Amino acid sequence: MSVLGWRLLLAGLFSFLTVIVLGPATIRMLHRLKFGQSIREEGPASHLKKAGTPTMGGILILLGIVVGVVAGAGRQWGLPLLWVVFITLAYGGIGFLDDLLIIIRKKSLGLKARHKLLAQVLFAGLLGIYVVHAGVMESILVPFSDLSIPMVQPIIVFLTVLFITVGASNAVNLTDGLDGLAAGNTVIAAAAMGILAIQTGQSQLGIFSFAVAGACIGFAWFNSPPAQVFMGDTGSLALGAALAGVALLSKTPLYLGIIGGVFVAETLSVMIQVAAFRLTGRRVFRMSPLHHHFELGGWMESKVVFRFWIAGILLAILGVAGYFLG
Repeated sequence: MSVLGWRLLLAGLFSFLTVIVLGPATIRMLHRLKFGQSIREEGPASHLKKAGTPTMGGILILLGIVVGVVAGAGRQWGLPLLWVVFITLAYGGIGFLDDLLIIIRKKSLGLKARHKLLAQVLFAGLLGIYVVHAGVMESILVPFSDLSIPMVQPIIVFLTVLFITVGASNAVNLTDGLDGLAAGNTVIAAAAMGILAIQTGQSQLGIFSFAVAGACIGFAWFNSPPAQVFMGDTGSLALGAALAGVALLSKTPLYLGIIGGVFVAETLSVMIQVAAFRLTGRRVFRMSPLHHHFELGGWMESKVVFRFWIAGILLAILGVAGYFLG
């Protein structure tokens, strides 16, 4: 095995073990602190039994990622790696505050939407400034071709960073509605994005991606149905930002749109539902995000999760193929 192969293995293994080892104690602590999840009343009735399940489990994921990156990258931290870790922890901090307010208020809403969005834009803007000044995204790769789109206008680059980072973060957040759904699909997407990062010469971003995947595998151990803990916004906002950071810094945001197709579909279902209801007074889906539509159609929660995982795997294969067949 090559040196890089060992580094990838160490990153994934150490992030996984960190979550597995610290998981039981963390869950007990969250129970003692009564950091239980509040379930929105308009959601599926079957989810009401999940009320009180500890949330903020995303702390475990963030710890696992950091340990995994340290194990895999050692002291060789380049600026892209520093920035992707920064944006992940920053968005995790936003999610942590949101989760904390939900727990304190005993309601299913924490930060006001505009305040959360403002914080997301602020941190994405910092990443955007780095990307513009460092010139790390002077072009973006086009799947299934040897073409690249030149990004010559700094304002276009900056706005692209904002859109991808904020959009991906909220997309994973919307997907985090069933036990194991967001964690499992993030494992798939992170591994695929890691492969692309390595192929584009960003091996440290590959190490980071495998650390993300390992942490999510470890978290899925405790988040599998019936979940012992939820990741909360602490985890979901951070994971979306992590995927966005890897995509932007490896010039592969268009590939993320394919590989993260499940997250895209979940987001589009919400947008379509809202637009249709406002324009016609009718709903397109039984409930959005999309996973709830299938739940209310009679699918068991585990069936929705497994089928969305399968869709994620197929989309990941398609996305990676889009690079090698280009």
